[in-house]
Amino acid sequence: MNPELVVIGSSNGGARTIPWLLGELPPDFPAPVVVVQHRGPEAEVGGLASFLRSRSALPVREAEDNQPIERGVVHLAPADYHLLVEDARFALSTEAPLMHSRPSIDVLFESAAEAYGDRLVGVILTGTGRDGAAGLRRIWRRGGFTIVQDPATCECPEMPEAAIAAHHPKLVVPVDEMARLLVELCAAGGRVA
Repeated sequence: MNPELVVIGSSNGGARTIPWLLGELPPDFPAPVVVVQHRGPEAEVGGLASFLRSRSALPVREAEDNQPIERGVVHLAPADYHLLVEDARFALSTEAPLMHSRPSIDVLFESAAEAYGDRLVGVILTGTGRDGAAGLRRIWRRGGFTIVQDPATCECPEMPEAAIAAHHPKLVVPVDEMARLLVELCAAGGRVA
C-alpha cells in the first residue's frame, strides 16, 4: 500500500475535531486530504474553509467541479453538494441527500475507493447517524486503509460505532493519535509502527 489520498468524514462534533486534526498535520504532508463535514445548505459559503485555513498549515480549498486533486492540499466538500472522486479530479452532484446528508460521506468514500483502491486511507470521526459506514467498508474491500475515531473519545459516538459495526477497521484510535498515524502511513508507504 502506498497512500495517495486521505478521505475524512465527520458530522456532529467535527467542527471542533477536524480543525484540531488538520492543525496537527505538517505543512509538507505528502498526500491530498479530502474532507466531508455534514452541514446544512444554509451554511455560509466559504465559512468553514476560512475557519479551517486559520488552523491548518496546509492550504484549504472548497472543491470545485472538474478540479484536479492536489497533493498537500485539504479539499473540502462544499455545502449542499455531494463530492465525488473521478480519476484524479472532483465531480460535484446535487443528487438527493443520502441518509439526510448532502454532502454524503458514503458518496465520497465509495467513489474514492473505486478510483484509488489500495492507495486510499479512509477516516471516520465523531458524528451521528450511519453515513460513512458503507463507504469505509468499500474502502476496506478495495484494499484501502481504514481508521475510526475511538467512540469513547467522540463528542457523538454514533457514526464511529456504526462504522465499527459495519466492518472491522484497521485501527480504532483517539483523534490525538491520528495525525501521527496519517503522517506515518503517507510517508512510509502505508506502514505504521
